Amino acid sequence: MQIYLVGGAVRDRLLKRPIKDKDFVVVGATVAEMIDAGFQQVGADFPVFLHPTSHEEYALARTERKQGSGYKGFSVHASPDVSLEDDLRRRDLTINAMAIEVTSLTDDTPINGQVIDYYGGLQDLKSKTLRHVSNAFNEDPLRVLRTVRFYSRYYDLGFTIADDTLTLMRQLVDTGELAHLSAERIWQESSRATMQLSPQVYWQKLFEIGALIEYFAPLHHAWDNIQIRETAQTALYFAGQMRLNLSQRWALLMTSLSSSLFNSENSESTSNVSTAIKNINAIGNKAKVPKAHTQFAILFAQQADKLSTINSLNAAEKIDLIQACGAHKEPDKLSQLLVCSHVLQLATQHRQMMLALNSFHAIGMTDIAPDLKGPAIGTALRQSRIEHLQAQE
Repeated sequence: MQIYLVGGAVRDRLLKRPIKDKDFVVVGATVAEMIDAGFQQVGADFPVFLHPTSHEEYALARTERKQGSGYKGFSVHASPDVSLEDDLRRRDLTINAMAIEVTSLTDDTPINGQVIDYYGGLQDLKSKTLRHVSNAFNEDPLRVLRTVRFYSRYYDLGFTIADDTLTLMRQLVDTGELAHLSAERIWQESSRATMQLSPQVYWQKLFEIGALIEYFAPLHHAWDNIQIRETAQTALYFAGQMRLNLSQRWALLMTSLSSSLFNSENSESTSNVSTAIKNINAIGNKAKVPKAHTQFAILFAQQADKLSTINSLNAAEKIDLIQACGAHKEPDKLSQLLVCSHVLQLATQHRQMMLALNSFHAIGMTDIAPDLKGPAIGTALRQSRIEHLQAQE
């Protein structure tokens, strides 16, 4: 019997990041031997056991074979003759398919610390690449979300998704396999990704590969508008940097459905707010978003215009806003809503000034008349940059 620390614990140990959970694979053991050792079996579809004292998961080495749709459509074979290499082959990414042998079932001290790497995980860690282990990757639609979640998690370290892995992800989306995922699992992956330091890259990548359509269709359609998409993504970026809570991040993402927030000429459209609320509820129901997050997002959509113009509200309007937000009962909620409002304004301003900066750099000496001299050069550059920016807005 050999016991190995596997997966995320090995990956994060090598990345020198905090290890949250430890998972182990046991090679050469039977169910009876694990139970006799005091472990509690918890896996109904495959043999996974909880350690009697640490309650960490120990799984018998296993292989899988696709036999149906979705991430549950697999038959599992677990027996003492399944090797570690066979077990690691079924994993999603090479950086998650490494192992370190430990002393015993009761002692998880590494024997020598050597990393067992059959599929190039060490090289991919070095090159900061998220790459699939094998073409069996496209048998499990959950791997699309997991890969993008890891992309979001390690984005600040400079990780990218390998081109061939992206191709497999797009193929999974195109086949409609994501429809077989449970809404609960969709939300589990999405909420975890949304709480990362760079949550915007999770949603951006899902949009790029068409993976939002199945469970987040209103968001996908809203993001066809580049102004809405870039502003919402920038707001999510700031939300991550500011460590906002999940309700605040969800509300900022859902502002994408309120086009009036991005169009000053339509800032008080009742019909637009009603449509936004309808779509926020639709996504909440489809993806099983907890009601607290949906309700906070709706409240922000309803009050965003007033929250952004606090200085111009009269006394009556301020009292009405407190009542509408329930701030007389939950003062923290008003603070959270105000922070969301400031973040959205910051994102809007940031996008506008980045467009201006791009226009400034886009125009140079080759873009103005060659015979100009002295102050006329500066005047011409300024005017050309203004015209370039006006064309972008």
